[in-house]
Amino acid sequence: MSRLTPPAGSPSLVGVSVTDPSHIGRCLLFTAFEPSGDDHASAVIAELKHRHPDLPIYAWGGPKMERAGATIVEPTGHDAVMGMPGWRKIREHTFINERIDGWMREYRPIAHIPVDSPAANFPICKAAKARGIKVIHLVAPQIWAWGRWRIRKLRRLTDMVLCLLPFEEGFFLNRGVAARFIGHPLFDAPLNTAELDARAARLGPGSPRLAMMPGSRPKELEGSWPLLLDAFRALKQAFPAARAVVAATTPTVQRDLESRAVQLGGLPEGMSIIAGDADAVIRWCDLALVKSGTITLQIARQTKPMVTFYKSTSSRVVYRSVRLVAVSTKYFTLPNILAHREIVPELVPHFGGAEEIVAAALNLLQSPEKMEEQREELARIVEMFRGRDASKGAADAIEEVAGLVPV
Repeated sequence: MSRLTPPAGSPSLVGVSVTDPSHIGRCLLFTAFEPSGDDHASAVIAELKHRHPDLPIYAWGGPKMERAGATIVEPTGHDAVMGMPGWRKIREHTFINERIDGWMREYRPIAHIPVDSPAANFPICKAAKARGIKVIHLVAPQIWAWGRWRIRKLRRLTDMVLCLLPFEEGFFLNRGVAARFIGHPLFDAPLNTAELDARAARLGPGSPRLAMMPGSRPKELEGSWPLLLDAFRALKQAFPAARAVVAATTPTVQRDLESRAVQLGGLPEGMSIIAGDADAVIRWCDLALVKSGTITLQIARQTKPMVTFYKSTSSRVVYRSVRLVAVSTKYFTLPNILAHREIVPELVPHFGGAEEIVAAALNLLQSPEKMEEQREELARIVEMFRGRDASKGAADAIEEVAGLVPV
């Protein structure tokens, strides 16, 4: 699809000018500010365009949303941040919010679909509600995990929350927020196991075979990558035939990892990095060492044992203070959250070096029984999503709330 271009000489007014008056009052607006949001939204946009080919869909979003059929008003997601944003990022989003509000004033979409990133999206939701526009959250804010006081804000700023995790629907409904469990897009399409086996075979032998997922953002890599390098060096001493493949999310991240490795003593013998083929790396491995996040569900989908961690940038004292006030969950790794107990070793947050990661990995690698037990537990997690199609469920809910007539 196309991108809206700013009026000549007015870069601060990108997308505000109405290019097709027939779209006024009969379009949808998606806003996504991270690559994961681009992923989630693209499948839903494709499903909506399949059902409603003539429905105009606009987005502040990424390339996958554009390929799915959205007209990109402004591209986003190329410099997403985690945690507290700096003053520059806050100021940038303030200007983005002003442009989106101006765009909504002219286009008057029938619904705004914010995708994840609640801190970035809440101000836009507020502006949408003030203009009488329906708001449908795609990906529930993790209020159940931290900052539960935000439930009051969410209640004011949504008409429906679409939940990717099974327990979320009940959590929100019990607190007066309309919600629906739609499933998770990771489980929508069946795995092509024959193709995966062929791609995995090209990664070569090793005993054990270790998958490593360090994350994608620079701050994540700064914390996780040195730990994974040190962990593999230690595991190589215990298992001389060990092999590791690092799954980089993009070629840019691969180059970043290679550059950082030079500064950290180089890649150990037996370790390689590939980009954009995490499912094949997961298929290949015996055990994954992974920075905690959504990737843990991708690993669970193939029932591969894992150890998860998240390197903390704060001190233990600061973390304990924050946890006491704001954190509401006992576990941080998604399979553990879904199981309501620790089925996957998690070092989250992690304050030390690689020693604990190595110990957790050895505990599994030296016990086939523990590896099999974790595989069985992960299979139970996968069953929670069976029979759901997240993109179709999201499209159903959007049609319902927005008053779109199904085709």
